[in-house]
Amino acid sequence: MEEVKITNETWSNVLVESLPYFKHWCGKIVVVKYGGNAMLNEELKKAVMQDIVLLNTIGVKVVLVHGGGPEINHMLEKIGKESKFINGLRYTDEETMEIVQMVLTGKLNKDIVGILLQEGGKAVGLSGVDSGLLRAKKIEKDGVDLGFVGEVTDVDPSIVQSLLDKDFIPVISTVALGEDGDMNRYNINADTAAAKIAVALKAEKFVQLTNVPGVLHKVEDPTSLIKRIDRQAIPSMISTGVISSGMIPKIECCLEALKGGVPRTHIIDGRVPHSLLIEMFSDRGIGTMIY
Repeated sequence: MEEVKITNETWSNVLVESLPYFKHWCGKIVVVKYGGNAMLNEELKKAVMQDIVLLNTIGVKVVLVHGGGPEINHMLEKIGKESKFINGLRYTDEETMEIVQMVLTGKLNKDIVGILLQEGGKAVGLSGVDSGLLRAKKIEKDGVDLGFVGEVTDVDPSIVQSLLDKDFIPVISTVALGEDGDMNRYNINADTAAAKIAVALKAEKFVQLTNVPGVLHKVEDPTSLIKRIDRQAIPSMISTGVISSGMIPKIECCLEALKGGVPRTHIIDGRVPHSLLIEMFSDRGIGTMIY
């Protein structure tokens, strides 16, 4: 494969274009929801961690919130337990909750922290249980019992803010503690938890890394990307089917963040190496911005 030559002029133009963005984002809080293919592919995983360390190094306060559905499925398979989903949410009985907690707060969280440290970052792993970061109540969807699946009722971001003030990168797994008097742990959807954390921290940007380019006019055509969406247009886009199926809950998370005061929300392609840097430090951007 022939090496692509990049001229000094091109390099300088890229750096000059990035400078205003460096200045803008320094000192600002950015919440990144991390999951999907970017979490399974080792090269993409490393690229994401390099992006986050670079952001942290220049003074951007990054909070990384992660899921781990495929890894949970794999562990359940290993113990011979079938994964069961109801209306898109994982049915979580007591045994499954133990696996969820073990995989998310134990293995995955510490794996991510370890990679960030290897890339030269300062990272600390947390779960929603730590310091009462996330409180939740049991949910039932359409009258169906989902087991230990919860919805966030309160976010106390003080531990996260303390870490950010000391230039650490908080890495958060979305297992929550029950409300007062409820000592159960609850499995929380990582997208919705990340949106609520972004609101509580008064973040400047909320980014979801996904397995698609963003919102598409035609799902089968990746070139039909919609780069900007005014939130007022979303109801009609849902009714006409432009936004459908798995994209709806991601859009709803963006709306939750916008409603809570986060100025910019993005759905970007985690399969593109360094997509986070492209979004934050270039005029072209990447993915879909909902504003």
